Amino acid sequence: MTMKRELEGRNVLVVEDEYLLAECLSELLQDQGAVVLGPAGSIESAFSLLSDAQLSEGLRPDAALLDVNVGGVAIDPVADRLAQLNIPFMFTSGYDRSLAPSRHAHAPHCAKPFEPAQLMRSLVALVSPPRT
Repeated sequence: MTMKRELEGRNVLVVEDEYLLAECLSELLQDQGAVVLGPAGSIESAFSLLSDAQLSEGLRPDAALLDVNVGGVAIDPVADRLAQLNIPFMFTSGYDRSLAPSRHAHAPHCAKPFEPAQLMRSLVALVSPPRT
């Protein structure tokens, strides 16, 4: 993949409750040079990774990948917190895009099953500065 170095040193929060998918995402991101925060398998774990202590220790995410439904709970509170912190995020979900929180309709959505290359392109676009 030609984007290998574009994620070098970027902190990416992964919130995914399916263990194998979380591990695959983590490996994919690490292979691209990203530092994976998590993966968080619950809303509570995600909030722990977004705590003031974690953020002040330099573990602030540059971006986040969020499953729309984590352990039967909607991801809305985590998306809201990321928006408050101005941390870009994208949804990864097997559900229809309409199930993502409407107030975050602007966030990219990558439907499961997804192509790794497409996910990486979307993530790189999320963390790259806009072109002027």
